Amino acid sequence: MFSISRINQFIKAPLWGVGGLLLLMVSCSQDFLVETNPNAIATSDYYKTENDVLLAVNGVYNALRSNSGIAEGSALYAEERSDNAGRNDNQSNAGEPFQFNDFSLLPNNSYLQTHWTALYQIITRANSVLAGSENVTFANADTKAQYQAEAKFIRALIYFHLVRKWGDVPLVTKPLNTVDEVNANTFREKKENVYKQIVADLTDVVNSPLPDVRAAADKGRVSKVAGNALLGQVYLTMATTLDQANRATNLNQAKTYLMNAYAKRTFGTLKEIPYADVFDVAKKTTNPEAIFQIVYKQGDINYSSSIAANNQAQGETINSLKTTTGVGGNVKSDLVKDYETGDARKDFSIKYANAAVVKDYFITKYRDASSTAGTSGYGGNDWLLIRYADLILMLAEVNMYLGDDATAISFLDQVRERAGLPLYNVAKNDPTYSAKYPTLKLAILHERRVELAFENQRWFDLLRFFTADELVAYFKSKSQADYGAAQLSNFGTKDYYYPIPFNEYKLNPTGMYQNPGY
Repeated sequence: MFSISRINQFIKAPLWGVGGLLLLMVSCSQDFLVETNPNAIATSDYYKTENDVLLAVNGVYNALRSNSGIAEGSALYAEERSDNAGRNDNQSNAGEPFQFNDFSLLPNNSYLQTHWTALYQIITRANSVLAGSENVTFANADTKAQYQAEAKFIRALIYFHLVRKWGDVPLVTKPLNTVDEVNANTFREKKENVYKQIVADLTDVVNSPLPDVRAAADKGRVSKVAGNALLGQVYLTMATTLDQANRATNLNQAKTYLMNAYAKRTFGTLKEIPYADVFDVAKKTTNPEAIFQIVYKQGDINYSSSIAANNQAQGETINSLKTTTGVGGNVKSDLVKDYETGDARKDFSIKYANAAVVKDYFITKYRDASSTAGTSGYGGNDWLLIRYADLILMLAEVNMYLGDDATAISFLDQVRERAGLPLYNVAKNDPTYSAKYPTLKLAILHERRVELAFENQRWFDLLRFFTADELVAYFKSKSQADYGAAQLSNFGTKDYYYPIPFNEYKLNPTGMYQNPGY
């Protein structure tokens, strides 16, 4: 039923999700369904050799590059949902992108549907690898186990995005080849069961024969350290967002796996790695802070990064040699005011643009003004999905929840020391700091905000640190003047989750029930 073609060493898996597959199949005639594409290979016939499986795994990685999914251009679905960034243009593209930031998101928003579909496309490819690899004889069983571990990590990563954004979601773990199979899977599985599958997949990853750390030539591929880091974050999220009866167990599991990853670092403390070096294109292959990233190729029209040029405001050249005419990556004043005096990360991450059409801050965290990137803006910036500063601040968080403030503060201080800021026990005696962050929990949340700004972590942090009611109070306490055109008054408990896309809901209104408030 599905077809796969080999193109540039990548496998092209089905380009639709659960709902999209059903719509395609039921709209076609029987004759069309039984016709064979002479230029394609049926999935059932594709998996013959180890190299076929490797190409299929490469195809899963390739799917991660979609900006409609979780790649560098996916800020609309994460950072723009938060209080860090967000556009003020409420007219372009029928105002649909603006809805994410304005908390006026509608179920029929076409960008919402595209995001949902892109995420399930990645899962579809991973499921194809896991099923197809079972039909291949491997010379070395470890090779098969490594390929399957890579597919399971990516499947778990995407389900982790889905469950945090929508709550209950369809849980599909095998290829769907018939209308009946699709119908049987078109329902929302409880989020607790989705988390169980995520944990099962990542447990297999950390117990697999994958290397602890990838060599420079294999940067961008999954490692055991990445598996431990992600599993730790999953357990931390479960501890703070699911049934509190398992809170202590989940917190201790989170600490275990985060520490497993931390123990494999190749540096002593963060201050050994200058903040700017973490994002330096020239140093990316030897970046000791990177744990898992999407790799981009500088100067390549197909596989280069565009984040530096896209974020650059009119009249500026700090990010890219490409001439830009827009406002760039907009930064909310709410974030600008959250940087402490003397924080080295501020001047590296943001800049004020004086052009008449801008007169605002834009994102400068991602830069490639090299001649190789050129005036077309074909940058080489990798997109960091997991890095050690993130992990270290999660260790501060989990130890704080476990009642070990001293250890929590020691991890927090690693990040503050690198940024050139006073250590926490000094800072908390400053009236301005203590007024804004009266608890260690809020201090950690603040540090995550300024350390990981524009890395698509902020919205997930807010969901993890606050209940729906607490998050409403948090947003409503902010100044509208610091938030731009988006209306804080729109924010309510419904916004803790996205609405289920209307095209998915209508396939099975009972099984694909809508989230409350939409």
